[in-house]
Amino acid sequence: MIDQIIEYNKDFVAQKRYEKYLTDKYPNKKLAVLSCMDTRLTKLLTAALGLENGDAKIIKNAGGLVISAFDSAMRSLIVAIYELGVEEIMVIAHTHCGACHMNYEHFHDQMKAKGVTDETLETIRKCGIDLNHWLEGFKDTPESVRQTVHTIKTHPLVPKSIVVRGFIIDSETGQLEEIFEK
Repeated sequence: MIDQIIEYNKDFVAQKRYEKYLTDKYPNKKLAVLSCMDTRLTKLLTAALGLENGDAKIIKNAGGLVISAFDSAMRSLIVAIYELGVEEIMVIAHTHCGACHMNYEHFHDQMKAKGVTDETLETIRKCGIDLNHWLEGFKDTPESVRQTVHTIKTHPLVPKSIVVRGFIIDSETGQLEEIFEK
């Protein structure tokens, strides 16, 4: 598959099809969107939000979560605020998310089948990584959105002027439902 992509890319560049995507690193709408990496959202998310290339910083991970105040999603948001001029953040989870009910036990047998040894898993634990927490998804999508919004809003490095709102997008229709704090 990667070789096919490389061949496509050569043609893409040779035909200058990149020209319609030219922009700079600063988001035109001063917006960052934290969302799930689900393939159903690859084009649906930006289309449903009316975003064009260059309009927003799109940060994607499994579940669209900030799992700790200093994880990579939060780091990206901090960079987006201070380096790229982001003033508003949308946290967007989606319906039928695979991260819902995800947990370490789900992955354990699959890891072992692909050659990860018990020794490797024990070494990771001894390094202070809690695989149960690290691979934990969520049970309640609206509540996970609320928690992520809360983590961002109360982060000591996020200015109070930054607008942070949470949503769930229907992964079929693109309809947004705002999730309000309790």
